[in-house]
Amino acid sequence: MLKRIRVIAAALTFSLVSFAFIDFAGLYPVERFNLAGIQLIPALLASCTGAALLLLVLTLLAGRVYCSCICPLGVFQDLVSRVARHLAGARAYAFRPERKLVRYGVPVVVLVACLSGFALPLSLLEPYGAFGRMATHLLRPVYLTGNNVLAAFFNRLGNFTLYHSEVYLLSASSLLIAVATLGVTGLTAWRHGRAFCNVVCPVGTMLGLLSRFAIFRVRLAEDKCNRCGLCARACKASCIDVRNGVVDAGRCVACFNCLEVCRRHAIRYAAGGRAQAAGGARVATARDAADSCASDTVRGNAGYSRRGFLSALGAGALAAVVSLGARGRAFAARKVRGRTHPLSPPGSQSAARLSRHCTACHLCVARCPSRILRPAWLDYGPGGMMQPVMDFSRGFCNYDCTLCTEICPNGALRRLSREEKHRVQVGRAVFRRERCVVVTDGTHCGACSEHCPTQAVSMVPYKNGLTIPSVDADICVGCGGCEYACPARPGKAIYVEGNPVHLRAKNFEQEPGSDASPGGFGF
Repeated sequence: MLKRIRVIAAALTFSLVSFAFIDFAGLYPVERFNLAGIQLIPALLASCTGAALLLLVLTLLAGRVYCSCICPLGVFQDLVSRVARHLAGARAYAFRPERKLVRYGVPVVVLVACLSGFALPLSLLEPYGAFGRMATHLLRPVYLTGNNVLAAFFNRLGNFTLYHSEVYLLSASSLLIAVATLGVTGLTAWRHGRAFCNVVCPVGTMLGLLSRFAIFRVRLAEDKCNRCGLCARACKASCIDVRNGVVDAGRCVACFNCLEVCRRHAIRYAAGGRAQAAGGARVATARDAADSCASDTVRGNAGYSRRGFLSALGAGALAAVVSLGARGRAFAARKVRGRTHPLSPPGSQSAARLSRHCTACHLCVARCPSRILRPAWLDYGPGGMMQPVMDFSRGFCNYDCTLCTEICPNGALRRLSREEKHRVQVGRAVFRRERCVVVTDGTHCGACSEHCPTQAVSMVPYKNGLTIPSVDADICVGCGGCEYACPARPGKAIYVEGNPVHLRAKNFEQEPGSDASPGGFGF
């Protein structure tokens, strides 16, 4: 019964989170019902103390149900494990000693990197962000392609309910990183169940420390157990040591597979003291498991190869490095000549603040209706890889749109009202006279002025009855309408230069409560 409830809850959460990333028609109201808000790292980064405390209390009460029901990357691994068991027969797991050096070393490295202002390790390993990139760069194109096939079929029949949507490459480097993440998590889940969660994932380590003290957890009654090992062979976390009667609560992900296969009801999910089961028999705790692991090395041979796991992890990391080392043609084509500062999205306040809060989940990239957000390469430096940056090659920022600030789960994009968005200056238009078609071709244009929502770009007399653009930087908001509309090639005659710290259009006054870097104007 518990496993069925867990499966239903996990399926519902996984479906809703996935649909939030792949939905291109605006059917899912992610700005009003965003399950990203109940993910642990996003809640902590966004200072949502209520959500974070709720998850921590839930872990102290019921163990790592977050990992089994809420975390989309964890549910994805469960799906892979289920497929593996179906295709490979009754694939048996086995108890494995805890890999303490890697398990506790990874969070320390991530924490030190974050405190040093280098957010890339957290972006790569944070489970919600990792799943978001897989959904955005792998699942979403498949979903859009399927939609386009159905749209073409129904349109031929005269039904135009479905419509064609363009499928294009957002970022070559982020795509390859998503593939590497899929390969590493999928391979480890296929062979070793939840090994990734219990060895590499910093969230799994954090919750594992708390779950050791959970009130409700899986407990083994030695007076009923006949050491058949069925529970250990079904345990995806490989945390049940039947020989010593140990259930490592720190690694148990509350999948409840063990409860389903035990024929003697010797293993149960219940509350109780640290050393006593419901029937009065001794139950070994996670501390006992750690002590027994030092002397029991034989069990490490049961279907698990540490060298194989580390090799797979290293291959995935190498693939990520290689993907980041190759600058794609698409990015080179989008790069605007002359721009020296990247444009961080509205609500980020500054590129530095974005780097401190963003885990590169790419929810804003996937849901941007104007398609102007793309994953960064080295725009923000190595630490800001994959974080969203504004790019006006496919469109411009809608003057009234605030969707990205409404759906950001990390607080990296501060929520803006429409009126506040109208005053945010993410950058300023720069006019390069020598590139303008009015000068080079002696013809009328004015496309930049027509697309400017604030009239920051106006046309002034030039010669021979022609007019040429003039920019009032004080009232420009950096929406990119002028840059997108400019017909000059190869270099744009007018483009938006990013503000390292966002300003307020026209008066440049500092917004109260800004945490922008000292010496700058924060909005």
